[in-house]
Amino acid sequence: MNKIKVNYTYNNTVARIVLDDGKGNVLDHIMMDELQALLDSFSTKKDLKLIDFEGAGKHFSFGASVEEHQKDSAALMLKSFHRLFYSLKDLAIPTLAKISGQCLGGGMELAIMCNFLFADNTAKFGQPEIVLGVFPPPASIILAEKIGLAKAEELIITGKSITAEEAKNAGLLNELFEDKSLLESGVDAFIEKHIVPKSASSLRFAVRSTRVKFNHILGNFLPVLEQLYVTELMNTNDANEGINSFLEKRSPVWHNN
Repeated sequence: MNKIKVNYTYNNTVARIVLDDGKGNVLDHIMMDELQALLDSFSTKKDLKLIDFEGAGKHFSFGASVEEHQKDSAALMLKSFHRLFYSLKDLAIPTLAKISGQCLGGGMELAIMCNFLFADNTAKFGQPEIVLGVFPPPASIILAEKIGLAKAEELIITGKSITAEEAKNAGLLNELFEDKSLLESGVDAFIEKHIVPKSASSLRFAVRSTRVKFNHILGNFLPVLEQLYVTELMNTNDANEGINSFLEKRSPVWHNN
């Protein structure tokens, strides 16, 4: 695999997935395809008790590829990206995100899809899609379920980033650690105490039960937002201008249509 690494710990009950493209761990189509193939393979691994996502280097992920947000590729990109969320929903294996540095856009969406979020003090969270003239479909659903509508609206409509401490205060993080080494040891302690002793099959029922409402909302509304994005948003001048101006390294010129 080129852009993700996976290793299994705790007698093959925990799958540790590392996003690794050598820079900002951008979720481009190659990384998404590799993640999808791996998630597909998990459907036969009945002993898996936890999927742990993290980023190589200093950052979790800068998000999805901006190039692949362009009009000609946006539909395929969103379809592939959203398939990851449906797969995680259907697997119902507990998930955990271990976050350092930038956790932005699609990277943040992958993290907030997880049942547990742990971070260190370097972590920064943001959904900056509006800066490019677009919006984040999964976060539009997930954030409100996780931290309430008011805070979700603030992050998505403004595109602002928040610190790890702000994310903890908002209820997004389960635990916040001083640095990466404490984050590593803290997550290991959590897994050993709260996950490893449990039944893999019973854990999946627990995920399904706690997410019965969440999964219903995600499954029903993510396709609606995908259509809104592809058939309406990407036919506006400003969505295309926002993406193009970013790629051309210039300020956008909005026409408000």
